[in-house]
Parts: sequence; structure tokens; C-alpha cells
Amino acid sequence: MNEDSRIFVDTNVLVYSRDSSEPVKQKQALVWMTFLWDRKNGRISYQVLQEFYATVTGKLQPGLKVSAAREDIKALMAWNPLPVDRQVIKGAWELQDRNKLSWWDALIVSAAQITQCQYLLTEDLQEAQKFGGVQVINPFQHSPQLATGLKQ
Repeated sequence: MNEDSRIFVDTNVLVYSRDSSEPVKQKQALVWMTFLWDRKNGRISYQVLQEFYATVTGKLQPGLKVSAAREDIKALMAWNPLPVDRQVIKGAWELQDRNKLSWWDALIVSAAQITQCQYLLTEDLQEAQKFGGVQVINPFQHSPQLATGLKQ
């Protein structure tokens, strides 16, 4: 991986970075988030932001205050989230049919492909699985340096 490689971040990584009830996963998610902020190579979609907001304000116990969740969303806007548009949906249909993915996972993979990411950071898909030019990395099995070959 070179310095410019993009990494698409699935909702679960963002949620765990704020989930104090899962301290081991929270720590690892924060390591990844710091790595991505430092390198400026994290990518997301509006789907991810919507899922993150709904989860951290309504499902986490203890959840985030609405104001804190909104501040997180505002900060993540710096990653230029991809809208879920016709291209994302069409790509998701193809991925769903070809790979038997759930609809929501297909949308994530499609967005990762459209944003030209080399990696998709998620625990929801099989480690090292490839979808065209996008390879899955489970952030809770690898450090950023090990997974990407880059030094901090």
C-alpha cells in the first residue's frame, strides 16, 4: 500500500470508537481512526454517517448525547462522504447478485469501489475477501501498520 491508498470505513468501526461498553474494540477502533486522520486517507458514505448517528444516539448503552454525535458527524464531513446515488445503487445490485451480500453490505462495498478505495475496514465481511480492487481488512484483527504495510 502506498501513502495515498484510500481506506473506506464501515459504520461498525466508527461506532466502536465511541462504544465504552466494548473497551478492547474501542481501543483498536481509535487506533485505526487516529491512523486515518493522520494520513487523511479515510473515506465514508452518507449511509455510514446515517447508520453511525442512529446507532450511537439510539442503540448504544450508554449512548452518546445528540450534541456529541453531531460533532462527530461534522468532523467526518471532512472525509467528503459519498452520497448514495444511482451509481452506488446499481453497483450494489451487481455486488448483491454476484456475491450474495446483504443489501446494506453491498451498498458499502459499492461506495468503497466508487471512491477508489484499496481497503474496506469492517468486521462484517470475510477478512481478506476481495471485491474487484477493494480488499476487506478486519480492524479488530490487525493494526493499521500490519494491515497496510505503512509505518506510523
